[in-house]
Amino acid sequence: MAAEGGRRGEKKGADGAAARKAKQQGGFRTMPFILANDFCDRLASVGFTSNLITYLTLQMHIPLVQASNIITNYNGTANLTPLVGGLIADSFAGRFWTITFGSFFYQLGMVCLTLSAALPSLHPPPCAKHAADCHRASSYQVAVLYLSLLCTSIGTGGTRPCTMAFGADQLELAGRRRGAGAARPKWSFFNLYFFAVELAKLTAVTAVVYVQENVGWGWGLGVPTIAMLAAVIAFVSGYSLYVRMPPGGSPLVRLAQVAAAAFKKRKAAVPDPSLLYQDKELDAGISTTGRLLHTDQLKFFDKAAIVTDGDMLPSGEPNPWRLATVHRVEELKSIIRILPICAAGIILVTSSSHNHSFAIQQARTLDRDLTPRFRIPPASMLIFTNLAMLLTLAFYDRVLVRVLRRLTGRPNGITHLQRTGVGLTIAMLSNAVAAVVERRRRSVAVASGLLDSPKATLPMSVFWLVPQFAIHGVANAFMDVGRMEFLYDQAPESMRSTAAALYWLTFSIGSYLGTLLVTIVHAKTKGSGQWLPDNLNRGKLDNYYWLVVALEVVNLVYFFVCVKYYTFKPVETVGGEEEVELYNGNGNMKKQGGGFKQ
Repeated sequence: MAAEGGRRGEKKGADGAAARKAKQQGGFRTMPFILANDFCDRLASVGFTSNLITYLTLQMHIPLVQASNIITNYNGTANLTPLVGGLIADSFAGRFWTITFGSFFYQLGMVCLTLSAALPSLHPPPCAKHAADCHRASSYQVAVLYLSLLCTSIGTGGTRPCTMAFGADQLELAGRRRGAGAARPKWSFFNLYFFAVELAKLTAVTAVVYVQENVGWGWGLGVPTIAMLAAVIAFVSGYSLYVRMPPGGSPLVRLAQVAAAAFKKRKAAVPDPSLLYQDKELDAGISTTGRLLHTDQLKFFDKAAIVTDGDMLPSGEPNPWRLATVHRVEELKSIIRILPICAAGIILVTSSSHNHSFAIQQARTLDRDLTPRFRIPPASMLIFTNLAMLLTLAFYDRVLVRVLRRLTGRPNGITHLQRTGVGLTIAMLSNAVAAVVERRRRSVAVASGLLDSPKATLPMSVFWLVPQFAIHGVANAFMDVGRMEFLYDQAPESMRSTAAALYWLTFSIGSYLGTLLVTIVHAKTKGSGQWLPDNLNRGKLDNYYWLVVALEVVNLVYFFVCVKYYTFKPVETVGGEEEVELYNGNGNMKKQGGGFKQ
């Protein structure tokens, strides 16, 4: 008896030690490690992508349209791989290790890219002073470039879908372990996250781009490479402090199981929702912050939760390909409801893809002299996007939210969908201004007799481009944060990395669509006045901008229709023995005593 009591005491002591260790993990103490990782990651990525159009056209001697398509294709691939990375993280690897291995591949890609710029054998020789044509990069040199971009694309697949969700987990899950009440999305975290990202971008488009333009591309790409190494070290060093949410198994398999079970019972009549199958123990691992409650939309999938003969295995557990819990059915419904809202971000990415290509080339033709000895690098015009987003995020978080909270009564001022809609509307203004400024730039070229001198500097200040870059930054402050808040909040708990990957998937599809749009416009306008020639002075880039504005108007109408018919997910979270809090995703909480009711 004494020995048995001793063993119970040892077990109790071990459990207590584990509980104390768990309470010491997570929280704001982890933010320096996570945000330092993402800061250096973005410094590295923006440090070369923001000026990549210059590297491709002036160093690799690739034609403008082909270079623009390389950039959009790279962005498309780099934003497609996060879908794979998110699934890997949610299925078996977990977010920490997915971020770590992704960072390693990104580092490898940056090293290869730096070598391609530093070693003379990996890039073509400089153009002769009065040469009409320059030697283009060889197939071998282009292959090394593509290999570098491929490695960085694989790396973003591990970091981008997981970093935001991992950081939010540190606050949400740690709060629950400390008994801080029902878990709620940490709105301030996303503002803080995007603020750090924009700070990194600001550093990249000033210091890093300056080094590239004035010191050399070897050092200009070497600095981001060193920053990426620092990112990996910073992140891994915080290992013992992190809350690491265990993966809940493949989310795609669970979604497929629900769809298969519903199809097998397609002829069954859906009973009262209270009769649908529930199993708290089965769902415990994928619903630690609250089970999803039944919704009336997409009722076909409710058939997967109807109990029929043959649904149970000999062990007494349900056959997941024949019977699903309400929580798992609602996981599938949540993802299906999210997809149309996500799709609204595709055109937005397409409409802004030119900021890293054509807009940079516009800046190159304008007067960029600040002093007799200092000229603004064209890619550094992106600083005004970053500054505008930083200022808007600070103003929104510290001032605007407090005002809106008094008016609406919502903790975050307005819903994330309203915030996204504001951003989409402002983004249209950015492209309209860009069209007007481009028309002005071309008229200056005509008046100055420089139509056939694409490398000449026009007597027009580069600061004419500031409004279009700045307005785009304001739009991003509303739109990017709103979309990520929406995805983190509305995605099932066990699929948050996958849902974050949907955010990046819109960037991927939007980038590829940008390539398609540029290719079509370039091909269709050859016979009637080229819109997008290498010599922008002879082009009609303003027509392209107006085409983009028209697409954005159609997209905004589509977004409003999706929002009108969207249903927020209701979540059941236990606040005590007798009290249940129901969070329905729109910023409101309802409390009920007794059982679990919607």
